[in-house]
Amino acid sequence: MRAISVQQPWAFAMARGGKGVFNQPAPTGYRGPVLVYASLRVDLGACDSPLVLEAGWDPGDPLATVGAVIALADIEDVCSGAVLDGSCDCGPWAEAEAHHWRLANVTPLPRPVVALGKVGLWEPSATLVTEVRTMLASAASSTG
Repeated sequence: MRAISVQQPWAFAMARGGKGVFNQPAPTGYRGPVLVYASLRVDLGACDSPLVLEAGWDPGDPLATVGAVIALADIEDVCSGAVLDGSCDCGPWAEAEAHHWRLANVTPLPRPVVALGKVGLWEPSATLVTEVRTMLASAASSTG
């Protein structure tokens, strides 16, 4: 398992609002599960973005926090079309001239898990992974 560090409000949009693209300057060969870590940096200019507002941005939501894992997702594919030849159909969240790491199976956590993150794609500690998996299993058993 890996983790990605994402600034708020973009991390929130991934966890709650259907943002299925993580825009990056480089592609990745990694496919599989990733923790979505809301980094300590906030993109203040994006808080009023129509896409972010449409995604339900709520600074009072616990998943609007910073410095914590807020969701689990899968990197399913990477689209480099916008970079290579300008062709891309990754939707409104996709930035021109970026590689689009396509996310699937996004599951918001019941509550944030405070952690120290790193820039980019990184390997979380076994303790952090266990805490997230235990929380999701407990949530699933209490609703099912």
